[in-house]
Amino acid sequence: MSCDKRSLLLYAVTDRAWLRGMTLHSQVEEAILGGATFVQLREKQLDREHFFQEALDIGALCRRYGVPFVIDDDVELALASGADGVHVGQSDMAAADVRAMLGKDKILGVSAQTVEQAVRAEQSGADYLGVGAVFPTGSKADAEAVSLKTLASICAAVRIPVIAIGGIGPHNVMQLRGSGICGVAVISAIFAAPDIRQAAAGLRALTEQAVAP
Repeated sequence: MSCDKRSLLLYAVTDRAWLRGMTLHSQVEEAILGGATFVQLREKQLDREHFFQEALDIGALCRRYGVPFVIDDDVELALASGADGVHVGQSDMAAADVRAMLGKDKILGVSAQTVEQAVRAEQSGADYLGVGAVFPTGSKADAEAVSLKTLASICAAVRIPVIAIGGIGPHNVMQLRGSGICGVAVISAIFAAPDIRQAAAGLRALTEQAVAP
């Protein structure tokens, strides 16, 4: 499945911390029905077999709705499960090596905090960049802060789509207007909400305004 600017508008990153008795499948489906345009499966606690089974399940769900689906960090699992691609950070495998493993038809997302990292990722075959943390976030304790000025500089320095990540919600997404991003990646703004579908719909509407020319 291809990765274009439109599909990156509202990028939902999963986190089972907020399951509250629901299944991850049902939460992701609610997010998609509310307007999520892209899904990343992020698992830090599951053993490999359960992670694989979950990737098969969520991947099939996303295909049914025509939403791109990538795995966080694990290239081998992404390939084995038939995911559309993988997202890697700066401390994971080098983007060029990931691209070599994935082949040219899979989606490769790369996290970047500086213009240099962003340019190198683009040259290494990244399809999009996730840049942040643009606001303080509790979802990733070691996330480095990225200023809005740096975010705009990264957007100007590369030709591939850039999404902002980190502490983004309906209260601050409009602060990103004019930066050059094509979308936002969120975790708690959707999955910690009492009504996931409603939260996704509201954030999508605001993000549409934030990325408008």
